[in-house]
Amino acid sequence: MKQWYLILCFSLVTLGTNAQTLTANKKAIIASVEKHENALIEISDNIWALAETAFEETQSSKILANYAESQGFKVERGVAGMPTAFVASYGSGSPVISVLGEFDALPGISQKAKPTKEALNEGAAGHGCGHNLFGAGSLGAAIAIKELIEAGKINGTVKFMGTPSEEKFFGKIWMVREGIWDDVDVNVSWHPSASTQADVQSSLALVDFKIEFFGQAAHASADPWNGRSASDALEIYTTGINYYREHVKPTVRMHYHIQDGGQVVNVVPDYARLWMRVRDTKREGMMPVYERVQKMAEGAAIMANVEYKVSLISGIYEVLVNRTGGQVMQNNLELLGPIEYTPEEEAFGKKIQEVTGKPQVGMDSKINPLEATKEHPGGGSTDVGDVSWNVANINLGVTTAPKDTPWHSWAVVACGGMSIGHKGMTYASKAMGMTMLDLFEDPELVKEVKAEYKERKGDAVYEAIVPPGPPPINGN
Repeated sequence: MKQWYLILCFSLVTLGTNAQTLTANKKAIIASVEKHENALIEISDNIWALAETAFEETQSSKILANYAESQGFKVERGVAGMPTAFVASYGSGSPVISVLGEFDALPGISQKAKPTKEALNEGAAGHGCGHNLFGAGSLGAAIAIKELIEAGKINGTVKFMGTPSEEKFFGKIWMVREGIWDDVDVNVSWHPSASTQADVQSSLALVDFKIEFFGQAAHASADPWNGRSASDALEIYTTGINYYREHVKPTVRMHYHIQDGGQVVNVVPDYARLWMRVRDTKREGMMPVYERVQKMAEGAAIMANVEYKVSLISGIYEVLVNRTGGQVMQNNLELLGPIEYTPEEEAFGKKIQEVTGKPQVGMDSKINPLEATKEHPGGGSTDVGDVSWNVANINLGVTTAPKDTPWHSWAVVACGGMSIGHKGMTYASKAMGMTMLDLFEDPELVKEVKAEYKERKGDAVYEAIVPPGPPPINGN
């Protein structure tokens, strides 16, 4: 890593003297986002209300693609075999800079835009990861860059990538396979958060799979000896998993959801199903655990005298960090300054903290410093990881919910449908747009970002965890 470290040191000196100026073009980025702000908020709120889940984001995708088209982008819909995936492009030639947009929701966490738990539509989905803000915010950045290209202020190509199904099947895997990023120099992404910072931490690699057990039904009282219980196998398996937790490295995460453990109490169940995920900070640490838990499924089936089947659903890489790009983003955050909140927004945040049992400290509006990159970070997983192993990637986190808010919960949904989320979204648009502008204006910077990417990737060859084949549209 010595080479990229030296490049980064040189970049810090250069950026420290030149990047802290609000140039005419950066003022134009900010003005563009503010010009489109009401439209972006309306887009975000419409996607928030629709709350469409993995590969079902038909209307959400259409809203984003249609607005991009109305702004002069050329839109290619249904890419990589996914009806809700699209690429919106403007400009020509180099550099080619892309920005990611997500828009899928999570099942079962519908919530009104209020700081106490109350479903908007009982049992429905909700944007508990803020993807309604994610897609709209990224589109705002892409439009701001497009307007500068259109005005002849900068040259190159901007691409807004509409990426579906991040929460379940990880649609970016199939977009990578389709070569969507093959001509891209640098990719930029953001994610809603409880704090604002250039994100130079990796994520967790993940493998997602289903285990089914098949037995023989029988009357649970009259002749249970004629039954072979699939539920017994499931319970033996989960017991094994829970004992196994003691013997994996601290970086490993294993969690499961019992989807079917039998239907009625007086029948020996002949079918049971478990949905499971294994994660680790590195793909190479995750795969041996995945292999082990598959063998455990076989053992559980033998003990219960039933058949079993393990089906891979999906799997993703950890994020490949880019600190050179992170420093560029950091400079622009400091140039923008912190988000400012009204007393009403602070009260909203504190109420959420009260209801969720957290210290009532309100919103975290400060610009956090650029952190040292951890070898083994915690946190979640994202298919941005697969993108980052195929193109240099710059990440950003922006405050859209109160400090310590439980993620993937009703509390994040609540904030995403009101001004706290809106402010974070427009802030992200500005920060990403300004960072993309730096790349368009400085070919040497693009080279430095790409050089670090190549150095970090080394000789590794990207190979998707999911085997060749079409994306699992309709869960298939």
